[in-house]
Amino acid sequence: MSSTVGKVIKCKAAVAWEAGKPLVIEEVEVAPPQAMEVRIKIIFTSLCHTDVYFWEAKGQKPVFPRIFGHEAGGIVESVGEGVTDLAPGDHVLPVFTGECKDCAHCKSEESNMCNLLRINTDRGVMIGDGKSRFSINGKPIYHFVGTSTFSEYTVVHVGCVAKINPLAPLDKVCVLSCGISTGLGATLNVAKPPKGSSVAVFGLGAVGLAAAEGARIAGASRIIGIDVNPRRFIEAKKFGVTEFVNPKDHEKPVQEVLAEMTDGGVDRSIECTGNVDAMISAFECVHDGWGVAVLVGVPHKDAVFKTHPMNVLNERTLKGTFFGNYKPRSDIPGVVEKYMNKELELEKFITHEVPFSEINKAFDYMLKGDSLRCIIRMEE
Repeated sequence: MSSTVGKVIKCKAAVAWEAGKPLVIEEVEVAPPQAMEVRIKIIFTSLCHTDVYFWEAKGQKPVFPRIFGHEAGGIVESVGEGVTDLAPGDHVLPVFTGECKDCAHCKSEESNMCNLLRINTDRGVMIGDGKSRFSINGKPIYHFVGTSTFSEYTVVHVGCVAKINPLAPLDKVCVLSCGISTGLGATLNVAKPPKGSSVAVFGLGAVGLAAAEGARIAGASRIIGIDVNPRRFIEAKKFGVTEFVNPKDHEKPVQEVLAEMTDGGVDRSIECTGNVDAMISAFECVHDGWGVAVLVGVPHKDAVFKTHPMNVLNERTLKGTFFGNYKPRSDIPGVVEKYMNKELELEKFITHEVPFSEINKAFDYMLKGDSLRCIIRMEE
């Protein structure tokens, strides 16, 4: 790779020219990394629902043309000025949020919400100089959440890059750079279910199933999956889910159904849908005295969370989490080791694989609800 250091690289990228239209494989120019940046050769990437949401651009500011993608594994090609803890050849996971290691959040043991590098979905340029590193015929193509992994090469701020064990298979651990870590960490780092406890998981997509996997690892005795799509129940058994509730099958609110099933409420609940009614149910279904509910899903911008104050006064706890409370550089290498030590299974999250030239198939699978994670192989 040394022959490309300091030079513009021409490579293939899947460009979204406009909202909701199929991505187009184009030749793009990728500029060298500037100060505190890293250029990465992407080996495998995967599609997350967040990519689809911002590609559809129904509820937020559209930024196009753009290169999406934020779950990936790759190898460092070159580093910019000031980068000392990464070198060409390192195996890495780019992450949509960062860890500058200097701000109050990074210095706090409780927070992972870096002031400098926190997710920004509207920004389509690098934080250092306000410019894009991607172009076609001199015209900029915008970045997405600082990662833009639907490109054979990408440039990322060093604070958003986790250096991992080079023996870890990138086609498996790439899924840890977003959704799986989010759900897993929501359970292990925030809900912290005691061994033998009962855990309810609202929403059985990839993030919810990762939350269930966390409950399985923690030794929960009952893991109750709640979803309006009964097709998801069969798949969820692989992730340790022991019981299922479809709110559509019941006249009464699902929190009352769960309270009856568990003698007053579950010990922990994790909400992974972003639906505000599910959030309220997730809080109200936990046991008084010790129950903890954790919100993971991102709600509609106008959503309002309403519950009676007695639900809080009766010693229920409501928590929120972002990226499972993992600090990207400090913690994600350890999550990769959980996989390497066979504590965490990733294969069951990966339902499809396509070559880069067929990336639009990954969108089709997700839109139809057929896939959990579709791996996109960059080398044909």
